[in-house]
Amino acid sequence: MSDLLTEAIEAHGGLDRWKQFDVLEASLSVGGAIWGFKQQPGLFDEVTFEIDLHQERVTVDGFSGEGRLFFTPNRLMLETRDGRPLQSRDNPRAAFTGHGADTPWDPLHAGYFCSYALWTYLSSPFLYTREGFETEEIDPWQEDGEAWRRLKITFPPSVASHSRVQITHFGPDGLMRRHDYSVDVMGGATGANYPSDYREFQGIKVPARRKVYAYDQNFRKIPEPMLVDIEIYEVVLR
Repeated sequence: MSDLLTEAIEAHGGLDRWKQFDVLEASLSVGGAIWGFKQQPGLFDEVTFEIDLHQERVTVDGFSGEGRLFFTPNRLMLETRDGRPLQSRDNPRAAFTGHGADTPWDPLHAGYFCSYALWTYLSSPFLYTREGFETEEIDPWQEDGEAWRRLKITFPPSVASHSRVQITHFGPDGLMRRHDYSVDVMGGATGANYPSDYREFQGIKVPARRKVYAYDQNFRKIPEPMLVDIEIYEVVLR
């Protein structure tokens, strides 16, 4: 690991502590302007995300109110809470072919996007230590009166995420301040993701709030609109 990643992992609770757990369950809501743009409001109001910490697998309970969504990179399944099948989609990323930032989505588009995104967010920065991830510290960034150290992360092709290359910024305390990426399933739309309001759950520090904006050609945040607003109420690790 790079020195920066080592420091960041320790600041978030340490790799030994993280490896004691197999599953992270988070009660949360995901709002923001994106859901109006995509014509899918309210799908992630007061839901529970359960993510597997060893493989990319997610369950979303309360999806669109009463559904349960199961995600892997290669398949989506939506059912009722009592197990009645509703919809499924194989190779779900292919369903975004030709999409741009303003292309409307159906519920399974939204489910795929939010599942891989939250799997990435909820397991970062520990995710970056996994086999196949490449990390490199790059030039620091000045914002909010601080110098933020930056880590460029190259994701392996097997992992579904926004883009292969992403950049996470860390403050002087080693905690995440900003996470930059382009969104391949939205035609390369930009995302500047700001984690904040850190809370400690079972020895692991998790940002209880994330706000996502676009950024311009100089990587400066575009303050309006707030595209995604994630509020975490509770986290349980087991």
